[in-house]
Amino acid sequence: MSVVPIRLFGDPVLRTRAAEVTDFGPELGRLIDDMFETMDRHNGAGLAATQIGVESRVFVFNCGGMRGHIVNPVFTVEGDDTQTGPEGCLSIPGIQASCTRAAVVTVSGVNRDGVPLHFTAEDIVARAIQHETDHLDGVLFLQRLEPTIRKGAMRAVRESEWFAAGVTSSDDPGAYPTTWVHEPDEAGMTPSRVAE
Repeated sequence: MSVVPIRLFGDPVLRTRAAEVTDFGPELGRLIDDMFETMDRHNGAGLAATQIGVESRVFVFNCGGMRGHIVNPVFTVEGDDTQTGPEGCLSIPGIQASCTRAAVVTVSGVNRDGVPLHFTAEDIVARAIQHETDHLDGVLFLQRLEPTIRKGAMRAVRESEWFAAGVTSSDDPGAYPTTWVHEPDEAGMTPSRVAE
């Protein structure tokens, strides 16, 4: 197993829809092991293959008391309930924003051996499933933000050290300072941003 550099916002692979996995040989197992090692090194809640430059439909997760991987994931939203809370991404280092997602989802896919998986998840696990599946579809969490919050988040990205330097991969995405982007202020102007 090895830690692999994380691709950052601006790398075209993050906007690419990943291909279905059809080969369940040793290479897939090594990929999943590397993804776990990389996610764990950076204290991530999840990691999609595209985030390390591999265009295969697989993600790993470790949150809400659950740890696992899903190959060729497909999820459906259960009910109308939503959850709104802070969300970030290893591929957009230092940016955290208030994001609304479905509260409960049911996900289907297979494991590294091709054995079917099917379960219902809520809260942080449901958020991770949606976030990581979005990655595999070439969608970043910034696209899921309310317009005013997205505007503030994009400003924070443009002002970030890594983006200004043109960095498109990182061995340590956690090294950058965190900016929280919240709801717009009471006057309806720009979203508030707090640097840590």
